[in-house]
This record gives sequence, structure tokens and C-alpha cells, in this order.
Amino acid sequence: MTQTSPRLLPRLILLAAAALFALAAWWAVSAWRDWQRGYDPETVVAASLQGLREQNVLVPFTARYVAVVTSTQSRLGLEAKKTLIMPGTVRYELDLGRLAQSDLDWDGNANALTVTLPPLRLAGPEIDIDAISEYRDGVILLTLTDAEKTLDAANRKAAQEELIRQAKGATPMRLAQNAARAAVEQSFAMPLKAAGIDAKVTARFAQ
Repeated sequence: MTQTSPRLLPRLILLAAAALFALAAWWAVSAWRDWQRGYDPETVVAASLQGLREQNVLVPFTARYVAVVTSTQSRLGLEAKKTLIMPGTVRYELDLGRLAQSDLDWDGNANALTVTLPPLRLAGPEIDIDAISEYRDGVILLTLTDAEKTLDAANRKAAQEELIRQAKGATPMRLAQNAARAAVEQSFAMPLKAAGIDAKVTARFAQ
């Protein structure tokens, strides 16, 4: 049986210690790289995107409108007219589920992120039934025929279309888009800032 020389023993101990030190150093470097990777801007942005997608729908803006419409019908030489005043609320929604990685543009040189948003969609109108008002004229025709039913249907249809038309106006759409941009920019900027990354985030709607 071969015995280890007393002179070789210290060398073997040193070699073993050096190997352990090298292993520890490799582990430390690997852990540091993993830590750095965890705070990589693109990794943070990807995590933020996933979080937004899980929210599914963002409602950055709501607005209340009032439609005033009038329908007229003539029969048997008589005329009937009804006016409907109908308030309704419209929600402006952003479908976050449509956001994809391709909608994000990270500029590493400028530390800037550009997010291209899907178009806003309108939800509603939700009619405030208790606040509806009606005015009628031509009682004889309304009483003797089904003119009132016809006029009511026409007014309801026209009023809903009018509420949506108002909701699509330049001013409310601009306000809704500004609110959506601000909300999305904050959703990406806050995690980046928390990770120690000073970045400029710009959200925009595709032309």
C-alpha cells in the first residue's frame, strides 16, 4: 500500500483549497451574472408586458353624454312626433391582451422604450334609464295607431348612435388616448425605476 509523502500532503491540501476557491469564485461570478440578468432592461420590460397582458383590459377614460333625438311620422293626414332625451356613459377600453413583444422597441443607447398601442375601443353606451325624458306631439295619431311604438324604436336606435358619435369626437378621443398613454407609460416606467434603470418610456398609437 502506497503512503503519501509528508512533503506532498501540504501540496495536496493547497491544491484542494485552490480548487474549492476556484469553484466558489465561479459560483459567485455565475450568481452575479444571474443577478445582473435579472435587472436587464429587456427582462424587466418583458415582465412588465406580461403583467399588463394579464390585466386583459384597461379602462383609462369614461365619459357621459346626452343624446337628444326627434322622430316624426305622418299618417291619415295627421302627424305625430316624439323627442327623446337619453343620457349614457361610454367606456374607452384598451385591449392589453393585444400587446405583443413586437410592439415594444427598446433603444439601449438612449435608454428609451417605445410602446405601440392597439386602437381604443368603445364599450357601451350604458343608458341611464332613470334620467330619460320624452316629449310627444300628435296625441290622436299616437293613440289610434302604432305610431308611438315605431317612433320609440326609431328614437332609441338614433339616440344610441348619437351617443357613440359624440364619444368618437376629437376632444374625448384625445383625452382618452392621453389617459391610456400615461397609464401604460407608468406601468413600464415604474418597474424599470425600481430596478435602478433610468429610462424614458413613450407610448403611442399607431397611425
